[in-house]
Amino acid sequence: APWLTRSSDSYILLLGSLKLNMIRILSALLFLLPCLPAAAQTRRIVFDSAAPVSEHKWTLKELGLPSALGAGKFLVLELRASSPQRFRLKLYAPDGEAAVLLHLYPNAWIRTAIPLALFTSPPREGIDMAAVYNKSRLGYYINLGGPYRSLESVEALGFVMQEPLASPVLEIRSIRVADKSPGDAVLEREPLVDEFGQYIRADWPGKATTLEQLQNAWKREEESLKPGEFGYCKYGGYLETKAKATGFFRVEETGGRWWLVDPDGHLFFSVGSDVVTPWMNTPTEGRSGVFKALPPTEIGPPRIGRRREPGTSFYAWNLFRRFGPEWPARWVDVSIRRMQAWGLNTVANWSDAKLWDAGRIPYTIPLRDWQTKVSYMGLPDVYSEEFVRNADRAAAAQCAPRKDDPWLLGYFLANEPPWPGREGIVIEMILSGPGTATKQELKRYLAQGDTPERRRGFVYNAFEKYIEVVNAAVRKHDPNHLNLGMRFGGHPPEEMSRAARAFDVYSINIYDYSPGREAIDRANALAGRPVMIGEFHIGTPGRGLSAGLRQARDYKERGVAYQYYVENAAAMPAMIGAHWFQWADEPATGRGDGENYNIGLVDVTDRPYDDMIESLRTTHKRLHAVHSGKEPAVDRRPIVH
Repeated sequence: APWLTRSSDSYILLLGSLKLNMIRILSALLFLLPCLPAAAQTRRIVFDSAAPVSEHKWTLKELGLPSALGAGKFLVLELRASSPQRFRLKLYAPDGEAAVLLHLYPNAWIRTAIPLALFTSPPREGIDMAAVYNKSRLGYYINLGGPYRSLESVEALGFVMQEPLASPVLEIRSIRVADKSPGDAVLEREPLVDEFGQYIRADWPGKATTLEQLQNAWKREEESLKPGEFGYCKYGGYLETKAKATGFFRVEETGGRWWLVDPDGHLFFSVGSDVVTPWMNTPTEGRSGVFKALPPTEIGPPRIGRRREPGTSFYAWNLFRRFGPEWPARWVDVSIRRMQAWGLNTVANWSDAKLWDAGRIPYTIPLRDWQTKVSYMGLPDVYSEEFVRNADRAAAAQCAPRKDDPWLLGYFLANEPPWPGREGIVIEMILSGPGTATKQELKRYLAQGDTPERRRGFVYNAFEKYIEVVNAAVRKHDPNHLNLGMRFGGHPPEEMSRAARAFDVYSINIYDYSPGREAIDRANALAGRPVMIGEFHIGTPGRGLSAGLRQARDYKERGVAYQYYVENAAAMPAMIGAHWFQWADEPATGRGDGENYNIGLVDVTDRPYDDMIESLRTTHKRLHAVHSGKEPAVDRRPIVH
């Protein structure tokens, strides 16, 4: 620069001038600073582990949100959670509240763009409870179980966590209402899931770091697998007992207690796992940056009819790593050997058909394809000829090939009808929908009197028609096997329970720390049938996964929870079985509907949870004595938080 050639005096003058100008500029900026927008404040919530419920809330004014929230808008937040525990996002008004349940991928900044309309009314799409209420989003999972309300008088927004563990932290660096959705996003550059399907931003003892580590663990486990001493016959019934043998499973009440009876005439109490399958699929579309490396495309989910389920399965990819190209057959063999070693005697719902064909362990089948072109939250157009044809076709395809198989315990007809308590919405859907046979029947029915009670009554009349048609189709194509019912969810109303008299077994999914004697006795009295628990679990938050629908403090307490639930179920005279949900952990990035639960007997790398497995063995050795009334169930409840 030319000024470098000047004299030293000129140089000093120039530096002084530059210094003066810099001071003037800085002074001007300091003067203007109060007029500039304030930087976004990161709010930090620490949920109190000493409290069963920990809650933090702010008024809309404190958050800088508009006083009128529009249902057509979006609540956009940028959040980071230190824990995979789920929390409830609530909108508060003087006369009530609305809420959704969220699970964020932990230790990562996530943008959620939540339609405010989700707070105002219950969803209507889906044929069972999970399909209706669970929604997968990029970076998080959302459950729409309510409550719901209008948004005109909302005054505050809150964050609520039940049974927080280890003082989890939620950071909120941005919150706003937007007219248009900016889209959900993971606001991180580095991937969240490693090549084994494990969550990167969490650590735990035994986390796999190399394939060699996994291969050594797999080899040790396979060498240790030996049948356990549970007093079982080849079908899993109690060898020392004797009842009438028919060559197929049946139910019998003897000595005031209900039992299953196996094909050889041995009393049988069903303990099993749901979802014994390698296809723990997770969506991949639009998520390429989330995964360090995806499994090869040939390790893809199987086809269901003409449709291939989208996504990928890290669990299946790890099984390929374990067993090589012949992995499906070897996985079946090891899975059955595990069940025999752990005392599980039933391949329960949603499991892989290759296990059904093994001829080594009893199994249940979930039937499907009853639905018609138009249905109402899982209730088909039951008065149509289409429904009758569909039922006959579906039963012929699924039941007729199995009718002579002694290993088949029975059929579940459907899963968790989602409309109990929402019968009025079902009627609205029918009346506002196309001209179906069910709509015509409803109009004739309401012409004789239109009251809320009659509307409710029509729904249960239609439900009984549903059962009548499906039962007849199944019995026509397979007269030999048990009708295990519809796996009711939640708290079925009396009308639904009475309708279950048409089944051989009253099946219900009860997610709690025990089924509850009063509820089971009531179901048995209303239906007049023995009771089977189709699903239950108690999970533990960790490994990037949330705890599921019920929580235990840690993995050891999860084993305690299993024994407490199953033994207390077995102590009930009406009970004939309880099935754990599920075989392997759900994916770190959620299954198709977003669920991300740490509830497996094995993890994504196909390694068993040792504390859990030891509890299975201990429990299953005691069940015959407990269900016979010779020994009491354990009374040690799990520690929750």
